[in-house]
Amino acid sequence: MTSASLFVPQTDTTDMPADSRPAATDTTSDSAAAATELKKLQKKLRKQVSWAIRDFNMIEDGDVVMVCVSGGKDSYTLLDILLLLKRIAPINFDVVAVNLDQKQPGYPEDILPNYLNEQGIAHYILEKDTYSIVKSVVPEGKTYCSACSRLRRGSLYGFAKQIGATKIALGHHRDDILATFFLNLFHGGALKAMPPKLLSDDKQNVLIRPLAYVEEKDIIEYARLREFPIIPCNLCGSQTNLQRAIINDMLREWDGAHPQRLASIFKAIQNVAPSQLADRELFDFENLSLDRDEDERLFEGDNIQVGQSERLAQIGLPTAPQTQDYTPKFAERSTTDKAANNDSQKIPVINPVI
Repeated sequence: MTSASLFVPQTDTTDMPADSRPAATDTTSDSAAAATELKKLQKKLRKQVSWAIRDFNMIEDGDVVMVCVSGGKDSYTLLDILLLLKRIAPINFDVVAVNLDQKQPGYPEDILPNYLNEQGIAHYILEKDTYSIVKSVVPEGKTYCSACSRLRRGSLYGFAKQIGATKIALGHHRDDILATFFLNLFHGGALKAMPPKLLSDDKQNVLIRPLAYVEEKDIIEYARLREFPIIPCNLCGSQTNLQRAIINDMLREWDGAHPQRLASIFKAIQNVAPSQLADRELFDFENLSLDRDEDERLFEGDNIQVGQSERLAQIGLPTAPQTQDYTPKFAERSTTDKAANNDSQKIPVINPVI
């Protein structure tokens, strides 16, 4: 889809007789509505991608960003938005698209290069028969995703270094990150997901996920409006009962019933409290110690019942602990103050876990 097709052609009807002017059609109306919807959605995605790039310092001046393009909706959207940002960004960076043709049976080899050439996008198409390797090493009935992904990553990471790309951009979106979080939680025994920015294990490449804040449903709609030539994955997509697919169905169900739930979960993985978990490598639980001051805080209440005084005395604990009047701070404000603030009396929230 070229940029010209995004505009609705207008016919000048000023000098036409009234009975010969073309009537407004549903097709014209639908095209105008689609163009408006696309413009609005594109602005939303541009902002979300810009925020992610800013928050994690994904792209810097002078970067060469290698966008891994598979022919799916996610990578098409990523490439499209990054090229848009390249034109308006206050810094200079270059974008190159790279696709790995894994020689899957029936793979339409011409679709992606034709699209990239029509759009004038610099690109490389790498040809490597990883399909046969995956089929040979994965037992019958097992999923191919893990082996396929490892082989693909190895090829693409090495090529990024070969051409001098400074960042590798992947098309994982917010829902992919959440699905990975739950896969690790349910099946991996680990509290981890996909980071928006990552240094590869060999420290040779920096990976970025600029769609980290973008919802999948927005990408689906954007790909539809932009009419990207989607290429399905016949290797992995043909398999049933994939755990990731099951998790994705769960997330979609949650999103339909509780629209803010996924946003809240994603916010949670950005707001980690190590002391409230149980990872002894992440937080030093063993060396926690008291650091009390000399101020004595008496129990605020009416009375303290004491049982087994002799036993308490043997332990060295007080047998007649004192009390003080209960005057909660939230009740100290005058009625006038409450009325002025139009605020009702509220009990302060404290950590319920003891």
